[in-house]
Amino acid sequence: MNTQEKDLKADPLPVDFSNTEIAFSNKTDKALKKTAFVFSTMNKKWMVDIASNLGLFALKIRLPFVERIIKSTIFDQFVGGTTLLECQENIDHLFANNTLTILDYGAEAKTGEAAFNNTMNECIRAIEFAADNAPVPIISTKISGLARFGLLEHIQNSDSLDSKLRSEYRNVLKRIDALCHVAAEKNVGIFFDAEETWIQDTIDHLVLLMMKRYNKGRAIVYNTFQMYRTDRLSFLFDSFDLAKKEGFMLGAKLVRGAYMEKERERAEELNYRDPINPSKEVTDDMYNTAVRFCVDNYLEMASCNASHNADSALLQAKLINEKGIPKNHPHLNFCQLYGMSDAMTFNLAHAGYNVAKYVPYGAIKEVIPYLIRRAQENSTVTGDMSREYKMIKSEMNRRGL
Repeated sequence: MNTQEKDLKADPLPVDFSNTEIAFSNKTDKALKKTAFVFSTMNKKWMVDIASNLGLFALKIRLPFVERIIKSTIFDQFVGGTTLLECQENIDHLFANNTLTILDYGAEAKTGEAAFNNTMNECIRAIEFAADNAPVPIISTKISGLARFGLLEHIQNSDSLDSKLRSEYRNVLKRIDALCHVAAEKNVGIFFDAEETWIQDTIDHLVLLMMKRYNKGRAIVYNTFQMYRTDRLSFLFDSFDLAKKEGFMLGAKLVRGAYMEKERERAEELNYRDPINPSKEVTDDMYNTAVRFCVDNYLEMASCNASHNADSALLQAKLINEKGIPKNHPHLNFCQLYGMSDAMTFNLAHAGYNVAKYVPYGAIKEVIPYLIRRAQENSTVTGDMSREYKMIKSEMNRRGL
């Protein structure tokens, strides 16, 4: 027996992400084949690029057959449903596999007060829906879905607001506070997503206000920390210290980040320091340090490890085991996107950890930008099979399909 085998025997892994039998036990042979087809298609970058452009154009001119094709393929893979009620079957299916649901209204890039109010009302409906659904402890939203992007940017860059902007800002505060007030009344958590650096300070300020107001003795409101940013680890530490000092509980959702190319291009164009870490290794180190910090302080803060990185998920699982913390402690959570990383989600759930799927919903035309991102993330320039597709093919081979 070599040294590595001895180490594995002495310290067995708390969860095995390579177990495809558990990962896809919730899928029939037919469903698994359909999933394989979707991922096989998305592994062809040229096809994804063409389909994305054609799909947007066809939806714009309202070709009905295009909606049907999207609905039966990529939509069904990555979206819970067009409405909250349509999501119920998927919510129940996830819960039957020991997995919770985080609901996210998928409409993006809205402008105008009427659209912002509509997003607020939709989020309130989601909170009320979650309150009656034990498998749905949290909903998620974006501040930019509730406020004009230019206003958030102006607030970050200027100390002065004229009367018109002050009135607009007050409406934003009312919308955000309305959401958090209902969430606190219903005991439903609310994630506020991280966004671009040039509006993130404004978002941090707004979410902090809500945490101070509603996170008394429990975590209702969560801010999101993009760990690919050079300053976010220290910001996490500072946020925790402030929460302790001012008597509220920090809610922290950890992600690596989603705007790297855009951030770097803007920094170069405007000649300011690149806010993104110089390498993936630095980001991984920061992310895992943040995971350790959240586990170390789990009694005084609540966190969600919202990553598709197996090493970071395994690290949190191991730390929970080593410290003798209950695996399903409400302050220590895992989360992956619906339709992705099933090997992580369902193996964590099978092992008894507190894990959820992030489930977007909305009309097909509203969630198309989200679906295009999912397709582009899973395509590769070289045409190599993605990790997802490899796992699916492995399970198909195991079943003899």
